[in-house]
Amino acid sequence: MIPYTYSLHKIHNTDNFGFEPNDYSRFKFGDEQVARSFGKDLADGFIRYYLTENFITGQIVVISSPYCFIPTATFAMKNYFVSQLNRWLVEHGGLVVQEAKVHRTITYKEDYGALSAEDRMNLIGNDSFHIDKDFLEGKTLLFLDDIKITGSHERMILKMVKEYGLKNDIHMLYYAELMNKDIHPNVENHLNYHQVKSIFHLEEIIKGGNFCINTRIVKYILNCDFNSFSIFLERQSGDFINNLYDLSLGNSYHTIESYSENLNYLKNYIYSNNYKLI
Repeated sequence: MIPYTYSLHKIHNTDNFGFEPNDYSRFKFGDEQVARSFGKDLADGFIRYYLTENFITGQIVVISSPYCFIPTATFAMKNYFVSQLNRWLVEHGGLVVQEAKVHRTITYKEDYGALSAEDRMNLIGNDSFHIDKDFLEGKTLLFLDDIKITGSHERMILKMVKEYGLKNDIHMLYYAELMNKDIHPNVENHLNYHQVKSIFHLEEIIKGGNFCINTRIVKYILNCDFNSFSIFLERQSGDFINNLYDLSLGNSYHTIESYSENLNYLKNYIYSNNYKLI
């Protein structure tokens, strides 16, 4: 089974990515306005270059990149991809899409975007992906991700497909794809941190009115130095602070030693403020 692969932007050099690196950086750290733009653009591209000539009459299922409890940045992009695609499908007599989730079992603190191709595979190879096979039967599957660098995630998805014995038509869709293999995979981190250089650069995104929390921003906050973390926390709303703590627990970040100092401070900060309110 060979899936159809489509990427909106194909990266051949680092002088011109085809998109604005600052936008990509903001997207990775929760700017939903950028996620909206990316999702709509990806849907339009897939429609233009595939669906107009290969209309899918059956049921489509859209599946975002795997996550445990906290969604990835791709999840926000997926929402707008689905909205844009649904409008086109309905106008052309098609069925609105369904959605499914790939569950993953392992969480890790390593910054995936900084790793080589070999290190990425060694890291993610310890993970396992799970999906509802019965729900997918007879449907066309669209797996979405924001960027394809080495293909490690795609290989894990296809490994899952093989293990589950899925016979579906499968499409792997990416906002961007690294085509030039002479470029080191850590170009992904160049994009991830193009605008976000410190924890304090997050504040404009968080308070900009279009914020959608994701795995990356939670890990980044918990992993920063304690002094910066404590100053950052003082500037945030109670809702953000409580959400940050609950999501951290949901992803089992309390079991990661390097997060313990910040996470314990966060817990005590919440309990202390609740006591003051009482």
